[in-house]
Amino acid sequence: MENIDPSTGRPLPADAIQRVLFIAPSVHIYNIPPLTSTKGYVASSWTADPARQIFTARLRILETAIPVPNPASGALDEKVKTDILLEDPATGQLFAAAPYTAVTVVEQVLDSSRFFAVTVQGEGGRKAVLGVGFEERSEAFDFSVALQEVRKTLGIQSVAERKMGGRAAKEKEKVEEKRDFSLKEGQTITVNIGGRKGRRSEGRSEDTGTGGFALGPPPGGGLLPPPPSAQEVKAQKRLSQTFSPPPPGSIEDLGFDDGEFGEFQ
Repeated sequence: MENIDPSTGRPLPADAIQRVLFIAPSVHIYNIPPLTSTKGYVASSWTADPARQIFTARLRILETAIPVPNPASGALDEKVKTDILLEDPATGQLFAAAPYTAVTVVEQVLDSSRFFAVTVQGEGGRKAVLGVGFEERSEAFDFSVALQEVRKTLGIQSVAERKMGGRAAKEKEKVEEKRDFSLKEGQTITVNIGGRKGRRSEGRSEDTGTGGFALGPPPGGGLLPPPPSAQEVKAQKRLSQTFSPPPPGSIEDLGFDDGEFGEFQ
């Protein structure tokens, strides 16, 4: 089956690839009055007059990738274009096409999330603005998301997207401006271990809280042993109370007989 360029009606190259990005089986098409305010379109002015609804169409977003030769490299590049198609839901015949070349081709109305103003283009480049209304809010949301992906592919952005992109770039710059704590060439790190002091010059006394009297180093030049823990102190106290040595004196003084048949024979 021969591929046709929907915006021009002419055949496409045989190696062109077309892909449907979104489809809504039934949308309402309106003949809308000219825009009278710079703020945007209002859908209530269309729906109030039943005569303005002129058609019920199938809406498709169609992406077309066309290989084109690159004279510089001699290879084939790819030209990507996207069209919004309004078709007869019964026969598939094209009713109107809107080449999506700018953000302003599709504008959401001010008073509803289900209605859009779409700039369609006919033969000879003639343009007209039609109202498009979705029956479900979920379909309208999916339509907006699909157009957002198209803008990323084509490299076009809305004012809101440009602002969001600018804020994201500024946040990235702030992260990159964080201080660098890595060691430079020739730099070293000095670590002080708690509880140990460097050597002091001989003859210099240090106030240790003992009335100005300087304590000398322990015998052998080593470190002082750590104080006993509370459990060790209690254990030593119980041991001294239970196994206290006998007072000086002889065995007989304590009431024991050390004779021939004594207890300690």
